[in-house]
Amino acid sequence: MPASRTERLLNLLIALLNTKYGLRRSELRETVYRDVSGNDSSFGRMFERDKADLRHFGFDVETVTDLGWSEDDPATTRYRIGKESNRLPEVELSPGEWTVILLASQLWERAALGTAAANALRKLQASSRLTDVELPVGVQPRIKPAGRAFDDLVAAMHAQHPVSFSYLAGSTGKDEQRTVEPWGLGSRFGQWYLAGYDRIRQAPRYFRLSRLTSAVTVLAKENYAPPKHFNIRAELDRLPELPLLTAHVDVRAGRLLGLRQRALAGTEGHTHTPDAGYDRLDVQYRDVEVLAEELASYGPDAMAVAPGELIAAVTRRLRAAADFCAAPVPAIAFHDQPRAGNVRKRTSEDQLKRMLQLVPFLVHNQGLHIQDVAERFGVSREELEEDLQILICSGLPEGYPDDLLDIQWEDDHVYITQDLDLKRPVRFTVEEACALLTGLETLNGLPELAEGGALESVTLKLMAAAGEEGLRAGSLAGPAVGPADRATLDLVRQAVSSRSQLHLVYLSPQGDRVSERDVDPLRLYSLDNTWYFEAYCHSAQGLRNFRLDRVQELQPNGNPATAALEPNEGFPAKLFTPNDDDTIVTVQLTRQGTGLADDYYAERTSELPDGGLLAEIRFGNTAWLPMFVAQHGGSVRILEPRELADQSRAWIEASLASYGG
Repeated sequence: MPASRTERLLNLLIALLNTKYGLRRSELRETVYRDVSGNDSSFGRMFERDKADLRHFGFDVETVTDLGWSEDDPATTRYRIGKESNRLPEVELSPGEWTVILLASQLWERAALGTAAANALRKLQASSRLTDVELPVGVQPRIKPAGRAFDDLVAAMHAQHPVSFSYLAGSTGKDEQRTVEPWGLGSRFGQWYLAGYDRIRQAPRYFRLSRLTSAVTVLAKENYAPPKHFNIRAELDRLPELPLLTAHVDVRAGRLLGLRQRALAGTEGHTHTPDAGYDRLDVQYRDVEVLAEELASYGPDAMAVAPGELIAAVTRRLRAAADFCAAPVPAIAFHDQPRAGNVRKRTSEDQLKRMLQLVPFLVHNQGLHIQDVAERFGVSREELEEDLQILICSGLPEGYPDDLLDIQWEDDHVYITQDLDLKRPVRFTVEEACALLTGLETLNGLPELAEGGALESVTLKLMAAAGEEGLRAGSLAGPAVGPADRATLDLVRQAVSSRSQLHLVYLSPQGDRVSERDVDPLRLYSLDNTWYFEAYCHSAQGLRNFRLDRVQELQPNGNPATAALEPNEGFPAKLFTPNDDDTIVTVQLTRQGTGLADDYYAERTSELPDGGLLAEIRFGNTAWLPMFVAQHGGSVRILEPRELADQSRAWIEASLASYGG
């Protein structure tokens, strides 16, 4: 959508909002569309597309006809937009409720719904002034969805389009093509599930996203109607947990301490002994794909012995990684400016949505510095000024100067004095309602929030404000975010509050060793139900992130925290913090693996014709990159530096050789 169409849609919206009786097509063509060439047929098609876009943005375009006349007659049909039906009701929030809303919106920080959550938050800020709140110590959960497939499925589900993908069937162990009407997405047992109607099986089915072996294709020309009042959380509550199974794994002597600690005692019942230099372990698991991903990352240090399903899963990942590493290398060129965050390009639709949020936000927050406004909307100052330039040229068709939006930013402070009935934010979209309401439901897993009244009260307020769109939030269910070891979390949280040191014994899988450290804890945060704490490590003399489930011993050492540091880069915490002296690695990602650019905070990306990406990522420790490539089984490969690419390929070839490949 070119900039001229952005301006045209904005002017059309203002015209339809500010007419009491409605405007005919001929009147709109002479005013809003006067600069558009073409015949009546092309104008009619353009007008219908624009009406559809306005409805997509949340505005109901009403059709009004003279008594006794048909809507098919353009001369007697008028159009308007009601001033109340499309607006978000005013929502008054207490400081405690704002705290809960902020946490719920930031759950989706790096997910597809992150943009929708940020948009919903800005709409609330425009209808109820944001109160200064302090986020509670140790309550910074986040949701980590299952990569690009999650994004595509959410988009298809909300637009009610079927999808197709290749799926590794658990019953046959073979790839099968599926066409599915997606009804809901939810997390259970540490896995994301899609529930929907399988058109090939002609029955409802569940699909684990970890078993998708291709990118998701959205069938945008088809539609379906989901069951009324479908609730994915209720559906998954009836889903039985996978049975606990045992795998036989040969592990190189002295290696993989973490896997050894999880192994069962004894090796009774083994009919064959491992090769020299290896130990045979019995490891319990529920999901063969999850264990296969882990074993593939260990390369030649671990080999699956049984069952055959596990051997096939590991071999398939290694073979896919080897094939991708051997594929022709694309031309390496980065045309995009360095950027962080979601790799999706901003579109003109994003710009128009932003401008529709910008006007009510400025009305309720007069005099903010222009840089503060830009940061609130996640854009550069230059992008914001481009938005403002379009806004001040928009208004009623052929109106007087007072009929234009009046926005000024003298001395870098922004004021708006004429809003043309755009002073109230548009109602929540389905995506925005789902992002906030699913986030609030996910926070129920945190006792310190669930026990208070703010979580329940703000959920009721948002359900009322969201209306029909809020009812569709039942199509999403987040993971359980409560920590597995509450005692350890409480101990770290207390140390953060009291600014005291802790002594810990910690297992580092990358270094494959156990170490003792004295640390100054700074904050706690989580990804799904995996909790971390950020701390100044006196051994490493720098900030480090520690997983709570890898802490083997933890106790106060009696000393106060001595490092005069604050948590790194504000909220939310970054799991991977690049440094200037890190190695810059150029990787190629398939369409399925593009989410890794976000997970590892790529500094530059460039799109490839097949939907994949080139990405530049900083890595402090490059020794584990072969494990990284093997783990993701054909979704990522190293291109530069060349020696790291060669090491990864040799690692994978050695791994395949242990399986006879």
